[in-house]
Amino acid sequence: MDYNSEFRKSIDKPEEFWREKAGSIDWIQPPEAIWQATDNGHGKWFPDATLNTSDVALDANVRAGRGDQKALIYDSPVTGTKCSYTYTELTNEVARFAGALKARGINKGDVVIIYMPMIPEAAIAMLGCARIGAVHSVVFGGFAAHELAVRIDDAQPKAVITASCGIEVAKVIEYKPLVDKAIEQASHKPDFCVVYQRPQVKALMQDGRDYDWSDLMANAELADPVPVKATDPLYVLYTSGTTGKPKGVVRDNGGHAVALKYSMKLVYDANPGDVFWAASDVGWVVGHSYIVYAPLFAGCTTVLYEGKPVRTPDAGAFWRVVQEHGVNLLFTAPTAFRAVRKEDPEADHLSRYDINSLRQIFLAGERLDPPTYEWLKEHTQLPILDHWWQTETGWAICCNPVGIETMATKPGSATVPSPGYNVQVVDPRGSQVPAGEQGQIAVKLPLPPGCLVTVWGDDQRFQDSYLNPIPGFYSSGDGGFIDDDGYVFVMGRTDDVINVAGHRLSTGEMEEVVASHPAIAECCVVGAHDDMKGQVPLGLVLIKDGATIDHDELEEELVEMVRDKIGAIACFRRALVVERLPKTRSGKILRRVIRQIADGEEYAVPSTIDDPAILEEISEQFRH
Repeated sequence: MDYNSEFRKSIDKPEEFWREKAGSIDWIQPPEAIWQATDNGHGKWFPDATLNTSDVALDANVRAGRGDQKALIYDSPVTGTKCSYTYTELTNEVARFAGALKARGINKGDVVIIYMPMIPEAAIAMLGCARIGAVHSVVFGGFAAHELAVRIDDAQPKAVITASCGIEVAKVIEYKPLVDKAIEQASHKPDFCVVYQRPQVKALMQDGRDYDWSDLMANAELADPVPVKATDPLYVLYTSGTTGKPKGVVRDNGGHAVALKYSMKLVYDANPGDVFWAASDVGWVVGHSYIVYAPLFAGCTTVLYEGKPVRTPDAGAFWRVVQEHGVNLLFTAPTAFRAVRKEDPEADHLSRYDINSLRQIFLAGERLDPPTYEWLKEHTQLPILDHWWQTETGWAICCNPVGIETMATKPGSATVPSPGYNVQVVDPRGSQVPAGEQGQIAVKLPLPPGCLVTVWGDDQRFQDSYLNPIPGFYSSGDGGFIDDDGYVFVMGRTDDVINVAGHRLSTGEMEEVVASHPAIAECCVVGAHDDMKGQVPLGLVLIKDGATIDHDELEEELVEMVRDKIGAIACFRRALVVERLPKTRSGKILRRVIRQIADGEEYAVPSTIDDPAILEEISEQFRH
């Protein structure tokens, strides 16, 4: 089947299409009903089916004769540690940890927060929760205590699973004090914590609340997979919201398994036994979908890498992993290869390694800039494939569908909509705009399986954020256009969420932190272009009348405040003191124009501006 016929079937006969794809999953009770519509046009996939995600990922592969195949390879250049698990070994570890949680009173439907570094125990914890029907919520290990506390209060977890530390290139970050501080700040108190003690740091334990991972595992019985409804939640993953309060994206079990298994062939052309490496973190959606779940659903070997693309030890780190583990398919963010290119512009490190096992390189998470694309293409001589998706969708909205038909690439385009996604570019009223004309990128409802089903604890926010802005559509929050050939070009966000090295962060949340400084009268934060990270936040601040503070000292304090409240991941390093902010006559800050000035772009003076002279003042400050 070619792409066009596959895509048309998914749109014209969706129930027939997804029944066929569901046939590849080991269900406990296969679906009779495929789709159940709801009032909001969103609906439920496979509403009468039951399964267990851990069983689909692990036990099903053992039953299929892959028990002795490697399921997971752990490679940690920051600790000098490497190990691997076969499907049989990983199944037993997951079953044992699931039994340990069960013995501590975790049951189907309970929520568990996981705050872990990139170690096998993070994946084991996720799969262990899934095995007993508990809902996991992984929080990126680089987030500050305040951010963890916010998620504890929203998710209301019964337990928190953590490790004694995470390891960066040149430093060890103690996790347990951050977890203790977060629990202290949070109104909700989890029943207990499980702590994996790493050799680099011994975490202090609180009697009666904290349990050692190894002690629990030593006495645990293996737990069998617990049947759950396809519509039951598998996990909650928080993504930045424009209000500053993160949104808990809820993923179901059944649609997730069907969509991700299908995506492994469609998007990546992966086959059982392939070595698949998503160079990301389990704290992000890429880590959920393509480190932990999808490769195992597809019977692949997944690589879990604790390191950086550079400085662990050098810009040849990725090529070393490819050679050593025979990686067939590599997926990462453009930021990673921008860092490699910066440190090794002639790709000298690449020549030291044999990467003949590698068939394709996939990039997503942010815009793939043409120089990075051309550099990779020239030096690897491999297909370099861009694709576009979001935390909310869980898998690619647009891709080059190489598992069906390899299509010509166009720089700047994520190629074509994946089957199941009826992608349209519309105006604010929901009417399609002509080919080549920019508008809002939206997906006509219903969304395919695997996408978010609601926002945790707040279905009204789900509808207000995603369904109500453009009735009848899922609003992606991204703008762009579709050309005459049907290729989709994503041009950037239409809200205040910026993309820092592939991580979506709210400038609104940063503004709240900056505005809380006693010397600040008013502020705004925009995403400015950065060659390495794609975007970085830039603050413009007004100092209160009568406040006396050195501008450099103020900037240092604001940087520290954002680091403390949001985390180093925000990359907030610049705060420019200005006399006034450019606004419309109704008082709205002209963030888009500020961003254009910061990026050195030409800008049009809006007709609604209160005082055009302010733009030249700010331009002059940027020039200096």
